[in-house]
Amino acid sequence: MTLTADIKPIERKFLPKDFTITTWETLEPYFKQLLEQPINSKGELEQWLQNSSELEAVISEDACWRQVRMTCDTENKQLEEAFNYFYIEIAPKMQPYADKLNRKLVECEFTKELDADKYFTYLRSIKKSIDLFREANIPIMSELNVMQQQFGQIAGKMTVEVNGKEYTLQQAGKFLENPDRKLREEVYMKIQNRRYQDREALNALFDKLVEKRHQLALNADFKNYRDYKFKELGRFDYTPQDCFNFHEAVKQHVIPLVKIIYEEQRKAIGVDQLRPWDMDAEPEGIVPLQPFTNGTELTEKTIECFEQLNPFFADCLRKMNELKRFDLDSRKGKAPGGYNMPLAETGAPFIFMNAAGTLDDVTTMVHEGGHAVHSFLTHELELTGFKEYGAEIAEVASMAMELFSMEHWDIFFKDKEELRRAKFKQLERVLTILPWIARIDAFQHWLYENPAHTAEERGAKWMALANEYSTGLIDYSGLEQFRPYEWQRQLHLFEVPFYYIEYGIAQLGAIGLWMQFKRNQQVALQNYINALSLGGTKTLPQLYEAAGLKFDFSPSHIKTLMDFTKTEMDHLN
Repeated sequence: MTLTADIKPIERKFLPKDFTITTWETLEPYFKQLLEQPINSKGELEQWLQNSSELEAVISEDACWRQVRMTCDTENKQLEEAFNYFYIEIAPKMQPYADKLNRKLVECEFTKELDADKYFTYLRSIKKSIDLFREANIPIMSELNVMQQQFGQIAGKMTVEVNGKEYTLQQAGKFLENPDRKLREEVYMKIQNRRYQDREALNALFDKLVEKRHQLALNADFKNYRDYKFKELGRFDYTPQDCFNFHEAVKQHVIPLVKIIYEEQRKAIGVDQLRPWDMDAEPEGIVPLQPFTNGTELTEKTIECFEQLNPFFADCLRKMNELKRFDLDSRKGKAPGGYNMPLAETGAPFIFMNAAGTLDDVTTMVHEGGHAVHSFLTHELELTGFKEYGAEIAEVASMAMELFSMEHWDIFFKDKEELRRAKFKQLERVLTILPWIARIDAFQHWLYENPAHTAEERGAKWMALANEYSTGLIDYSGLEQFRPYEWQRQLHLFEVPFYYIEYGIAQLGAIGLWMQFKRNQQVALQNYINALSLGGTKTLPQLYEAAGLKFDFSPSHIKTLMDFTKTEMDHLN
C-alpha cells in the first residue's frame, strides 16, 4: 500500500456537488430516495451502500464542523444555535429513516452474497443499531446531544487571576510546575475555588444527564444505562467483569509503582509531605520545561518530530496545516480539553486543544496527531461505516504515537538533561494515569447501576474510590470541601459517558507496540500502520493481532507491561 497524505474528498455521485445541509426539508428527499430505490442484484446493493455511505459522510462532516466551531468559541451564540439546530431539528428526523435503511439492508436477499469477511463487523454494527432503536428515544437523544455541550460552556468561562493577569485554568496549570511552593499553592487554591463556584451548576447538569441516560436504557429494555451503553459502544469483545479485573490489576501492579514515583518526587523537591500542588513541581533551581511558545511553533516542531519517525506521519500534519485544521492555543471562551475530529467527507481531520507551553501539551499534540494519522489511513476505505472503529484501537493509535515520538523529542528539548526529564515525566504519566482511568471507570459503573443516587451519595462514592486507589502519600488536609467534586473536571463523564476504560486498554496496547519499537522500529511502525489501515473492518482482537499485540488486560499481562515500563524508567534515571 502506498501511503499518501494527499487526501482527496469523497467524490459526490449521489448528492449534488453544491449541496449543503440547511434544513430537514432539503435533506429528507435523499433518505426517501435510498428507501425507495429498488435493489435487484448484488451489484445494485453495493451501489446502494455507496450512496448511503456518501450521505452519511456529508451529514457527519456537517455535524462535526458545527461542533468544532462551537467548541472553538463557546461565547458565540450563532455557533451554539447552529449546533443546537442540527441536534434538535435535523438529527431526530434522520433516526427513523436510518433505522428503516438498516432494516432494508439486513432484509435484502442479496446481503448474504456480500463478502462475509469484509462486511462482518459492519453488518454486526447495523444489527446492533436495529436492536437498540426505539422511537421513544429519539427526543431524549436530541436533548442529550444539546445538554452534553453545556459542560464546555460552563468550563470555558472559568478563569483565574495570577500576578494581576487573567488565565484560563489550562494556562494557570503551568504555575503548578514552578519551584516556588507558595506560588503553586496559591494557584492551586485559585483553580480549586474557581471550579468550586460552579459545582452546583455541574451537579444539576449531571443529575439531568443521568436521568435521561437511564430513561434511554429503560426504553430499550435494559436494566441500566451501563448495559445499554456497552452494547451501543459495540463492546462485543469484553464485559463489565473484564473492566473490574482491570481495576483490580491496577491496584495490584500499578499503584505500587506509582507510590515509588511519588516518593521520588517528594525527595526531589525536598518536602516532608506531598501536597496536591507538589505533584508537577520542579525541584528548586530547575526551570520548568518549555518545549514551545505558541501553537504555530508546536505545529512546526511536531511535524519535524513526525518526519523523523515516518515521513507519511509528517505529511498528514502538513496537509492539515495547509487546510487550516488546527486550533491549538488556550484562550478564554474556548471549550476545555483536546480532540481530533475526523471529517468523513473531506478526509483531513481537525485538531483542537488548549496549549499553554507545557510538556503535557506536547503529549496532547502527538496524541491527537496519532488519531489524525489514523483518520488519513482509513480515508480510502470504501464505506463510511468501515471507518468507524472502536476507541480501544483508536486510542492505541494516539497513545503509541506518544511513546514512539519520544525517540525524536530532542526537537522539543535541545538540552540532554531536559530531554531525559521530559521522557521520564512522560513514562511517569503513562503509569500515574492508570489509577485515575480505573477510578473514573469504576465510578461510571456505580453511577449508572445506581441511577437514583443523590449528589451527596455521588460525592461520597467518589471519595470511597479515592481511598481505594490511593497511594496514601498525598496530604489533602484542609481541602476536604473540594474533593467530592474532583470528578467534575473529567469532561468525558459529561460528554461521552463510559468512554474512558478505552484509555487504559489502549495504554496496554501502546506499551506493547513500544516494546516492539524498542526491538525493531520499522517492524513496530509497520504493524501500527497495518492495524490502523483496517479501520473498523475487523474485530478488536483481530485489529490487535494485526498490530502484533494480544487483546488482553489480565493482571498477568498488565504486570509484564508495567515491569517493562519500570525498567525503561530506571534506564532514564
